[in-house]
Amino acid sequence: MRATTRVLGVVQAGGAGSRMDVLTRERAKPALPFGGSHRLVDFALSTLAGSGVTDVWLSVQYRAGSLHGHVAGGRPWDLDRTRGGLRWLVPEEGGGSPGQEGFAAGNADDLHQYVDAIESFGADAVVVMSADQVLSLDLRPVVERHLERGADCTVLTTEVTRTRAREKTVVHTGRGRRVRRVEEKPDDPTSTTIAAEVFVYRPAALVEAIGTLRREDVEDGLGDFSERLLPHLVASGTVLAEPLPGYWADCGTPAAYLAAHRDLLAGRVDAFDEPAVPLLTRWPERAPARVDAGALVEDSLLAPGCRVRGTVRRSVLGPGVVVEAGAAVEDAVLLEDVVVRRDARVATAVLDERVVVGRGAQVGARPRGTRLVDDHVTLLGREAVVAGGAALPAGARLEPGATA
Repeated sequence: MRATTRVLGVVQAGGAGSRMDVLTRERAKPALPFGGSHRLVDFALSTLAGSGVTDVWLSVQYRAGSLHGHVAGGRPWDLDRTRGGLRWLVPEEGGGSPGQEGFAAGNADDLHQYVDAIESFGADAVVVMSADQVLSLDLRPVVERHLERGADCTVLTTEVTRTRAREKTVVHTGRGRRVRRVEEKPDDPTSTTIAAEVFVYRPAALVEAIGTLRREDVEDGLGDFSERLLPHLVASGTVLAEPLPGYWADCGTPAAYLAAHRDLLAGRVDAFDEPAVPLLTRWPERAPARVDAGALVEDSLLAPGCRVRGTVRRSVLGPGVVVEAGAAVEDAVLLEDVVVRRDARVATAVLDERVVVGRGAQVGARPRGTRLVDDHVTLLGREAVVAGGAALPAGARLEPGATA
């Protein structure tokens, strides 16, 4: 990417993340921690900042305050600048489609709400990313190829299983990786190539497409990219596919979130290993983790401030987590300041911040087989309490602040 190329980065962090259930009752999904001390939004911000994009707009809607304390002015990503840098985009009345109220109805509809600002910015390319995916990517060669080929849109793609393809936007390409059509969540996908929710647009093409679509009878908004925007660009212009190198995961469901942490522990996540595009974050100001004599920790990650006296296997512990003597945590993700009391058991579960698991309690259970589904994963909301001796089965849900 040439030094004179002007790129605008747009990070879409407004989704409510309803499929994450109790974990997103009180936070936006991109604010969810990942890998102990990072958050999902870090991947998009680090990708843009590490690729030399210094104008980044963060579009927020649901529970925006849960992101503000972490992102603030963008200091960890060197985006706290006098000129350019980080700009927060907040919902405004009257910015959507006729008859539409409330938040944007999808990621294309989100762009609709500030398309005039995109046009006025005058970028050579606009990079749009979702903020709930795990990836590592240097955008510079991607943008360079996009500009050289004169594309209206370049879609970053990745390969998934056929089962996962049913939940995503399937991309069909022809000669020269030109996109011929896209399918939104097909029942019987004929391809396993999906859109990885990273798009590079020619600004004029994006503005024209949104202008055309919003003049149509679209009372409920433009929806997601694959509903109207991408099909319009495929039909009227040039849309290219660019394979995404390395690891990619969408952490939009409990099973996907836990599976991505399993991949991290197995060494399959390369996002922490790219010096050219470092994964930056607001690091927790905690003392180092401590593992006491007699404790056992295997194949796990401990964030700063953890104290382990019991057993931890194949798990990720966030800042300040305490596992008391006799307690066992296996195949789990424990967020900040969780306490697991003596002789308690936690398995195949995600425990939100400041959850307390009482003495001798049982939370979750290891599933049979290797395929992980949402019903296998036990979720405990923020500050929930499991009483001593209580048992929560696999797949149970406990609301924030509730007691079981």
